[in-house]
Amino acid sequence: MAFTATLETKDSTATITLTGTLDASTAPTFKAEVEKAAAENVKTLILMMEDLEYMASAGLRVLIYTKQKMGAHSDIYVVKPQEMVVETLDKTGFIQSVIVVDDLAAIEKG
Repeated sequence: MAFTATLETKDSTATITLTGTLDASTAPTFKAEVEKAAAENVKTLILMMEDLEYMASAGLRVLIYTKQKMGAHSDIYVVKPQEMVVETLDKTGFIQSVIVVDDLAAIEKG
């Protein structure tokens, strides 16, 4: 599956939907969408990862960049990540920097 990263912004929330494989060749596409979201000064970033099949270290670097770019007072939600992505976040300790949820309803209850 080809990689895509699509951004939607509403009020103070940005949602980036990721599909396919996030690796060194596709990470710049993800980073560009993060930069657009950060430029809009959103407080919440939602990363829809249900259809993200794989995330390499380059994708993790973009996530770290995302946390820095969004700032300490922003929340980053990772929605419905596949087990392989969760394992990557867990092994690197970055899982402590994001909020992993199973669906959008968990964010709305928040």
